[in-house]
Amino acid sequence: MTAAERHARIAGRFGEVVDGVGDWTASAPVEGWTATDVVGHLVEWLPALLASDGVELAVERTGDPARDWARHAAAVQALLDSPRAGESFTHQHLGTLPLADAVDRFYTTDVLFHTWDLATASGQDAGLDEAECAELLAGMQPMDEVLRQSGQYGPKVAVPDDAPAVDRLMGFLGRDPAGRSA
Repeated sequence: MTAAERHARIAGRFGEVVDGVGDWTASAPVEGWTATDVVGHLVEWLPALLASDGVELAVERTGDPARDWARHAAAVQALLDSPRAGESFTHQHLGTLPLADAVDRFYTTDVLFHTWDLATASGQDAGLDEAECAELLAGMQPMDEVLRQSGQYGPKVAVPDDAPAVDRLMGFLGRDPAGRSA
């Protein structure tokens, strides 16, 4: 699957969850965040990352989380569908890699994680793929110490070894699959 195809699938699922949110002030499973904050995080950090290497992804914010998400997701998809996706992207912490790979590894995967957060905040099923979550978890576990030191992830939440891969991934990320705020 290409980075553009993966983004279309994952961002599409996130968009479905966005469409099902009834209360944008609902608490999310990240301490201090609401459903609005989950969307705000996703539409804010990628443009800043891309701008570090001169890639512009400017989408005017409207204050409506659903509209902001739709516009942002469309802009990211357009970038991934464009010839620019194959260009080199350089970042001081990521090194140099194709732009599409940078977006896929760091942003699209983050959208997947936050799909669970938004679904949990709004009482929906995240609809995450068990095999994909197991693969992500297996890839992240060897980097546990580095990830924790980054400040991007909270302390792991204990989850039974035989729990579904989605639950084990969320516990690794610092979310409590039982629904308590992290």
